[in-house]
Amino acid sequence: MADREGYEPSHVPVLVNQVMTLLSPGNGGIYVDCNLGLGGHAERILMESEPDGKLVGFDWDGKALELARTHLARFGKRVVFLRKNFAEIKEALAGVGIDKVDGILLDLGLSSLQLDGGERGFSFRGDEPLDMRMDDRRETTAAHILNTSSEADLADLFYYYGEERQARKIAAAVVEARSAQPLKTTGQLVRIIEQAVPRRFHPKKIHVATLVFQALRIAVNQEFDNLLRVLADGSELLVPGGRFCVISFHSLEDRLVKRFFNGNQRLKVVTKKPVIPTEDECRENPRARSAKLRAATVLV
Repeated sequence: MADREGYEPSHVPVLVNQVMTLLSPGNGGIYVDCNLGLGGHAERILMESEPDGKLVGFDWDGKALELARTHLARFGKRVVFLRKNFAEIKEALAGVGIDKVDGILLDLGLSSLQLDGGERGFSFRGDEPLDMRMDDRRETTAAHILNTSSEADLADLFYYYGEERQARKIAAAVVEARSAQPLKTTGQLVRIIEQAVPRRFHPKKIHVATLVFQALRIAVNQEFDNLLRVLADGSELLVPGGRFCVISFHSLEDRLVKRFFNGNQRLKVVTKKPVIPTEDECRENPRARSAKLRAATVLV
């Protein structure tokens, strides 16, 4: 199913074999995919838990949920689809009559649909509206933050959410640029960043705008608050022996997950070090290269 001309959504999940090993889905179990995306991980969980395993899939993105529903249609009533943020996991599961689950998967990466086909400003490769909302029902956009925040607040946002060392220079350049005209597109923002950061400080392995875009996306979607909430509530929903698997894509997320797993007395860490993709997987799916998988189990 094509989302726009020349674009076909992909169903390639990251670290899928490693996730199956650590999550260990089985017949009759109840599993939660907190970030359903296009249904790649969910499909494998449902296959591994045949014939009676069930899966609840969360996604904020209505378009992704529609595609996942089509992709997973053959599993029938074994799948429940919820257009909700995973931070609402406890209330949402109670709403469908579930109070305990056998496993939870949290994939914190953006889907191919959002990066390539969403036209919502997640990628700096095109010139899209500065939106970055995973749920278009929310009010705050990246453009709103960029056009209304003080220079100091922007600098803090870029530094603490993006670990951007040139945060102050970029914030000053944003404020100067918006005084002439409001920032509306990703192309405008990319040009501001490229000009604000001295060429000698442009990173070699990533685009110079990468960390600022990361910071804005985190702020727009309140990602850290939501992550801490789902970790806390999700761990309480797991049965003894249940597994919690989290795939993160940058150091800030990974640090939060590591600290939570290590500091929760109800959990035993299964992965002493994060599981990372093989070289073959990175070649086949370049977006997997920064993925880190951590897992914990509830003590029996």
